[in-house]
This record gives sequence, structure tokens and C-alpha cells, in this order.
Amino acid sequence: MTFNIQDIRQQFQALEREAIFFDNPGGTQIAKPALDRIVDYLVTTNANHEGAFATSQASDAILEEAHQSVADFFNAKRAQEIVFGANMTSLTLHISRSIAQTWEPGDTIVVTRLDHDANVTPWVLAAEDRGCKVLKVNFNLQDGTLDMQHMVAALETKPRLVAVGYSSNALGTINPVQEITQMAHDRGALVYVDAVHFAPHGAIDVQQLDCDFLVCSAYKFFGPHVGMLYGKYELLDQLKAYKVRPAPDSPPGKFETGTQNHEGIAGVLGAMEYFEWIAEKFRGGEQFEGFSNRGLRLKQAMNWIRAYELELSRTLLDVLEETPGVTIYGLRDPEQLEARVPTFAFTLKGLTPRQVAEALGRKGIYVWDGNYYALSVTEALDLEETGGMVRVGPVHYNTVEEIFRFGDVLAEISTSGN
Repeated sequence: MTFNIQDIRQQFQALEREAIFFDNPGGTQIAKPALDRIVDYLVTTNANHEGAFATSQASDAILEEAHQSVADFFNAKRAQEIVFGANMTSLTLHISRSIAQTWEPGDTIVVTRLDHDANVTPWVLAAEDRGCKVLKVNFNLQDGTLDMQHMVAALETKPRLVAVGYSSNALGTINPVQEITQMAHDRGALVYVDAVHFAPHGAIDVQQLDCDFLVCSAYKFFGPHVGMLYGKYELLDQLKAYKVRPAPDSPPGKFETGTQNHEGIAGVLGAMEYFEWIAEKFRGGEQFEGFSNRGLRLKQAMNWIRAYELELSRTLLDVLEETPGVTIYGLRDPEQLEARVPTFAFTLKGLTPRQVAEALGRKGIYVWDGNYYALSVTEALDLEETGGMVRVGPVHYNTVEEIFRFGDVLAEISTSGN
């Protein structure tokens, strides 16, 4: 099927700006359907929950549809397995308090040094409160992959919970989440997956993964600043919720504290509608067993995105490898691009990451520098004291031509030093 990237880019008003947005790992630009949903909600259905009047009833219908759309995005069994909140960090801090109530002093919790700190420190704090031990699984410094031998050894302690990222927000590595989940379940542990960084780049299937919890944020996949948590219904139903008395006693309401960001949740529904638009326009008619209707369209869209972004990864890797003075961190083998998303971190000899980011920014190329809250990564790589790394993260609305432009400017910076 013929593909025109401009059809995609026209869905993002921000891309009219004379800039190259490679800062996407910190937050993508918002798609037009998501923005339209936010505006329409505020203009036509802005009301609080469960009122006996038209705008409240319309508002509730949108919120119910948004829950179902995210359930379809994750391939969850039911909409009641989806909890909305402010962001991934807030949701994790909140639910960790509930999960920790099931722990006993001396229990073990497993986290990894490859994760964003939002999937590390909440569990460390909860373990401290309950008198539990925390084991931190290392990653291989040479290629940024999780040390699976260390993970196996950690699982031999029969932990109560394993917290692991689907993909590293610093190095782009995709972890073998399904394998880890199976091993953890065999030892009686629950599995909590941070999918924030993976969600924009590929299809998520919580039933196939069999994880117990999975969390992400819509502003990383072309929507507004809203977080969403998946949890197996039986677990959400059993867990104690820290809530006010009139709030519902069943999920998801018992975990959705206070009045939610209704317009933001409507925007999440719009982001799902954007993915459906991609499927209708570019999917090529492929079918997937067990998927139909919106679930099928979302699967098709994310698989199309994954295939397109492989080309971006390949081009970006080539550009970085060819630039003098660049040191790339993470997977660098062209034959292993399937094991990463198109997020690359590097340093440039003679300049701090901040200086590189500033120089690129002056040329209209937006990238991040620092540790991106993946503090354990920069500490393990001995880069924290020197400013971390430069992070470049294209997504499917970016182009190969933009990557070449980035490469030309980076080469100029490497040569001139500014």
C-alpha cells in the first residue's frame, strides 16, 4: 500500500513549526483527534460524575468509552480493568501502597536498574514501610540489555513482586517481559510492568504477557497528560483502596481518587481514534486471530507503526555510527533492531550532553539530555556526574530526512565544538 508520511504529519498541528521533534521520549506531540476530543468535551459535555442531567450523562458515556478503548488498546478482558490517574508515577505510588498491604516483613521485592525511577522508588519506599528487602537486577553495560542471569537469581528468592519496564526510556532496550512474567509467576510473584516508553512503538497484549499490572501515560503516545493502569480484575477487586468513603467499592472507581481529568480522558479516547485512523488508511487488511473491531484496528495500527519505525532506527543508528566522537549506549547491532525501540542515547567527545542539546536546539532540533529519571542507568554507566547522555527519540511522525538533517548538524557540532 502506498504510504505518504505527510498524511500522518497533517494530523499534528505542532509539526507546522520549523523544528524537528526528537524529544518524543519525554512526551510526543498531540494528534488532532485527541485535541478535538478535549475541546469538544469542554464545550459540550463538561460536567461532574453521575449527575441527573444531560451533560453529566454524556460525560459519563465518554468516560466509559475511554475505559473500553484503553482496554482494547491493551487487549484487556474488560473495561473495569483500566484505572485512570494523573500519570504513571502517581498511579504507581498510589497502587504500590495498596499492593504493599499484602506483604510481610522479610518479603523480597525485585526491581531493575534499567527502569525509570517511577518503577523503582515507589517499590523501595513501600518495601521500607513494610520491612521488606529490595533486590535490584543489573543490566549489561555493553549493550543495555537486562542481565537475565541476575534476574533468574533474584527470582530464586521467591519475591512477592517483580517490577520491570517493557522498554528502557534511556537506552531503548525492549525487555523479555513475557518470559520474565512466566518465571515470576512460577515462583509466586506478581508482575508490575512499566509500559510508558514502549506504548508509542508497538502493540501491547496484557493477556499474552499475562502480567498482573501494566501502566503507561497517554502523553507519550500522542494524547494528553493522563496516566492509565491495567490490573487483573480479581486483583484490583481484592486490593484495599485508599479512598474517600462515598467513592465506589469496586474497580476501577475505587482507585480513581477524586474528580478525574475528564477532558484529558476524553483526549485519550481521541488518541485511540487516531490509531484507528492509521489502521483504516495504512493497514493493508492484515488480520490477527482473536482480534476484531476496535481491538483489531489498534493492533493493526501499532504493528504498522512498529514496522515503519524499524527504518527510522536503522537510519539513526547508521548516522550516529558515522559521526566522529559519538559513543552510543545500548544495543548497536543492526541485526538486533527488533530488540529495541528507536530511542538512542549517546555522548559526544569534548562536549557535555547539555552543550550538545543546546547546540542542536539552536538549529531547531529538539532532543533531551541528562538522565530522564532513569537514574540507575546513568549511575551504572558512570555518566551521572558528567551530565548523563543525549537522547534522540523519533516516532512515526518523524522522517528519514529529519534524521539525515540531525546527522549533518551533529557532524558540524562534532567538528566545530559548538
